[in-house]
Amino acid sequence: MASLITTKAMMSHHHVLSSTRITSLCSDKSIDDKQIKTKPQISHRLFSRRISGVTRAVINLPASSPERESVEGERRCHVAWTSVQQEKWEGELTVQGKIPTWLNGTYLRNGPGLWNIGDHDFRHLFDGYSTLVKLQFDDGRIFSGHRLLESDAYKAAKKHKKLCYREFSEVPKPARNSFKNLFSGIGELVKLFSGESLTDNANTGVVRLGDGRVMCLTETQKGSILVDHETLETIGKFEYDDGLCDHMIQSAHPIVTETEMWTLIPDLVKPGYRVVRMEAGSNKREVVGRVKCRAGSWGPGWVHSFAVTENYVVIPEMPLRYSVKNLLRAEPTPLYKFEWCPEHGAFVHVMSKLTGQIVASVEVPAYVTFHFINAYEEDENGDGKATVIIADCCEHNADTRILDMLRLHTLRSSHGHDVLPDARIGRFKIPLDGSKYGKLETAVEAEKHGRAMDMCSINPLYLGKKYRYVYACGAKRPCNFPNALSKVDIVEKKVKNWHEHGIIPSEPFFVPRPGATLEDDGVVISIVSEENGGSYAILLDGSSFEEIARAKFPYGLPYGLHGCWIPKH
Repeated sequence: MASLITTKAMMSHHHVLSSTRITSLCSDKSIDDKQIKTKPQISHRLFSRRISGVTRAVINLPASSPERESVEGERRCHVAWTSVQQEKWEGELTVQGKIPTWLNGTYLRNGPGLWNIGDHDFRHLFDGYSTLVKLQFDDGRIFSGHRLLESDAYKAAKKHKKLCYREFSEVPKPARNSFKNLFSGIGELVKLFSGESLTDNANTGVVRLGDGRVMCLTETQKGSILVDHETLETIGKFEYDDGLCDHMIQSAHPIVTETEMWTLIPDLVKPGYRVVRMEAGSNKREVVGRVKCRAGSWGPGWVHSFAVTENYVVIPEMPLRYSVKNLLRAEPTPLYKFEWCPEHGAFVHVMSKLTGQIVASVEVPAYVTFHFINAYEEDENGDGKATVIIADCCEHNADTRILDMLRLHTLRSSHGHDVLPDARIGRFKIPLDGSKYGKLETAVEAEKHGRAMDMCSINPLYLGKKYRYVYACGAKRPCNFPNALSKVDIVEKKVKNWHEHGIIPSEPFFVPRPGATLEDDGVVISIVSEENGGSYAILLDGSSFEEIARAKFPYGLPYGLHGCWIPKH
């Protein structure tokens, strides 16, 4: 069935803030904590100014004329790719529409929100300093705010006005003449391999642990940081009590339930993965088992995320592999800290949660994925015993260009051009009968969701179980980045898309209605950045995928990555 595009015109209305506070943020000055009172009906337009070849966000205050200002040498830049203009803000948003009475709790979103420090502009989307955004739903009202995470990396950069830790594509500049000194060079290597120089900038995900603690994460283990979900204040490092931090890195997307957390720890020395489990309320991870990579001496495949079923852990071994050689480079390659090695094979492994034993290890076609969607066990014989594992992911057609397409310069300069590489829902079929090969197929015709597919969520009650619906970012072409929200029915092979002109929406997060019996009975929450410099929160009905309500922010928010839901009670 052809995809349904739900397009609604923006309504003109005023949004009045009550009890707002803003702390100003400047790239060329240290941030102070001075509170600045704001007036109602605040608006501004964000542009990027080209100064000596450097793109910077600047605020243009409202002019008396509503016409677009024209400044020589100034080119519009989508607010999604501009830094936040203040370190923190909080206030109530005016709601247009009606929020369901049962929706009471807090949606948190994490993601990079500051892409420059001092005079230094970051290269890549994934380099920016973590910025938390909250939407607190309380009896039909929305109280919102954002705050920069106080990681060691951010605090050091703010203090010294320069990059001090290694980010995704960035390496701090060495002290003058340091490379002429042998011992200084050795010192840099020691800092890298000890993890001292690696960032703790937890800008990727945010999860609520089973005991109620809220943790921000990235792919370094030291980048596991606790926060207060109400104030967004940084509490401090999550201190693991298990001696497993020797390998420094981790999956950025642990799988968390009310009772436990599962994650993967890649091993760069003896290529493979530790599969670990941590009980709710504990800080101690236990090794359940270890997977040895099948590609020999090459580094382990990147594991940004993985999947679980009720009884198994699904461990991907992508041909996009960690590269020590590229980690040591001062300037990034197009694949950054990875290498593309399809000639060494692509694999998927399945481990028993109970025993830690590998029950399947199959070769599959080459693939590139950031995010797994879900996985479940299939009983093809009808005797109650699983015969195959189904694992779905957002797959980029084995095209590694997607990494380099996320350079900030590319995102800022190619808006409106149809340069986004194609993506699909890739479905792995992994037999449990000892077969050497598995399958990778397209679950739903990619054209139905605009040949874009990422930043996915499902009804969390269906985690590890057979499911039907995926909520993700799709596309309305032409575009250089996913610009639509998609609801995909993977059983009926149908898609509903929601789109408005000029928007960049973040991950659509599904919150199920308490007591619901249908999988799609709930709401979808997303934060949307607008081409005109604004931003708003949008709520869609999980079933019809029609708009329920929206609430506009008094300023433009940059694009964000992943979120979590924290119930009020």
